[in-house]
Amino acid sequence: MPQSISENAAVMQFGTSRFLQAHVDYFIDKSNAAGHTNTAVVVVQSSQSVSGLKRVKAMNTQASYPVHIQGIKEGDIFDAQEQVSAIRKAYQARAHWPDILKYFCEEVTHVLSNTADQGYLLNKDDKLGRAIPHSFPAKLLVLLKARFEHNQKPVTVMPCELVANNGSVLKDIVLSIAVNWQLSEHLIEWLTDECLWVNSLVDRIVSQSIEPLGAVAEPYALWAIERQSGLVLPCKHEDVRIVDNLLAMETLKLCVLNLSHSFVVDLWMQQEESAVQTVVEAMQDNFLRSQLDQVLQEEVLPVLLEMQLGEDINAYIKSVIERFCNPFLQHKLADIAQNHQSKVERRILPLVQQAEQLLPELALPKLRQCLLRNALIEG
Repeated sequence: MPQSISENAAVMQFGTSRFLQAHVDYFIDKSNAAGHTNTAVVVVQSSQSVSGLKRVKAMNTQASYPVHIQGIKEGDIFDAQEQVSAIRKAYQARAHWPDILKYFCEEVTHVLSNTADQGYLLNKDDKLGRAIPHSFPAKLLVLLKARFEHNQKPVTVMPCELVANNGSVLKDIVLSIAVNWQLSEHLIEWLTDECLWVNSLVDRIVSQSIEPLGAVAEPYALWAIERQSGLVLPCKHEDVRIVDNLLAMETLKLCVLNLSHSFVVDLWMQQEESAVQTVVEAMQDNFLRSQLDQVLQEEVLPVLLEMQLGEDINAYIKSVIERFCNPFLQHKLADIAQNHQSKVERRILPLVQQAEQLLPELALPKLRQCLLRNALIEG
């Protein structure tokens, strides 16, 4: 392995989501079971949601939970259920803040988070001296400040939110709060230079929850982590990849998986009273499937090859189609169609712009028609 692994990591995880249960927690559990690590996960639920409170209770009463993995793997149907037992304890932030503070100061080596779309937003009421801040970044700063005052042992922060350069973004937010709160220069230097803030990209479709705890997920999974000096991982797993730069993988995901979703949905929206309702049904529809295959091979692949990403692009395209053909996954096209125009702008326009620079002779008729239908280019 290019990076060292902590045999006895203590992870504090912010978020109880089914995604984390079937992704990072799953990797840690498999790593522990294989004897690579003895990593303990302690979960913090920040919100007051009823479903979250139920998960906290289950995490404290169940020794393990199921992850049901269903889909296509290497061309064959895969359907298996596994038990995950990496979570040792769960806290609710408002009810257990002193315990969270104590554990963070004395035990924690790594911080994980998956705090949804609003997770990095700040709250104007969060101020220095408030026992329990509202926002996740402010909570994290309070905990890091307490850790600094307790023993100054650095912490590795590994956010899993779907934000480009998530570690760097979270670091800048936390440091901005520290400056606004007029915290000591020594603390700010420790946060900046001693603690590690890790950029990563996560990818796995976790389609539904199992109550009260557990999840249904596809076989494909990826946790791509950007290499940096001093990085020690909390687990070892074949789906955890260390990369020099995340840009290539972010580009692949955006320009193949995300682009394909929105391209198919755009064609689907042109049809009246279509019987097709899900991604797998679209893959079984001759017209939609042939259009997608053509646009990937004739318009997307040449541009990505010209970009020299250093990844096996053909293999990635094949894996995406395999994921789309998952017969167990009821991924509704209507859900993907939400905020459609903005998605087309984010997912399709950048590739067309890259093509104009790298391959100006490439026509891209299907992608340009999609942009035209969404008023993103002029006819």
